[in-house]
Amino acid sequence: GELRALGAEVHTVDFDALDPAGHEDALGKVFAEGDVDMVLLAFGMLGDQARDERDPGAAVRVAQTNYTGAVSAGLVCAGALQAQGHGSLVVLSSVAGERARRANFIYGSSKAGLDAFAQGLGDALYGTGVHVMVVRPGFVRTRMTAGLPPAPLATTPEAVAAAVELGLRRRSETVWVPGALRVVMSALRHLPRGVFRRLPV
Repeated sequence: GELRALGAEVHTVDFDALDPAGHEDALGKVFAEGDVDMVLLAFGMLGDQARDERDPGAAVRVAQTNYTGAVSAGLVCAGALQAQGHGSLVVLSSVAGERARRANFIYGSSKAGLDAFAQGLGDALYGTGVHVMVVRPGFVRTRMTAGLPPAPLATTPEAVAAAVELGLRRRSETVWVPGALRVVMSALRHLPRGVFRRLPV
């Protein structure tokens, strides 16, 4: 509704991350409309770490949504973009994938897999005219994180959108939101495991 009010033409297509068999059909409808300049792969679920540790089925649902569903959708979109010879695929990853934390390692591991997949896909598509950009936001104040205490360097959907736009203009391959997280996560990633385990994260 907001986009239409701004003069945009909007079409919607039903999509289910947990139905990879239906991804080619669902996403094919989008590409059948004509060339696509940019695909924003932005879906996922946080899950409930305490519950999911006790319920493997729930943990698998997080993994299948955030990783398997994204791999399937990403490959379908990448193939369509490659066929048209141009376009950008923007993949919303997360700083949680940089190093799994005790507090959310199920979610973090799914994002780590997605991040590695997207980087590899970007390498595979290099030189084809298709640009893959991985976006690594920190804690974003959205419906998914409603009710959770904000983490340091928390950001907003508007800030993520602005960073995505700038990254597309620069044809960046990796974007951190906010940018300071790149330094923070580099330090955390290299901490000895025994030290990292004692941090209140």
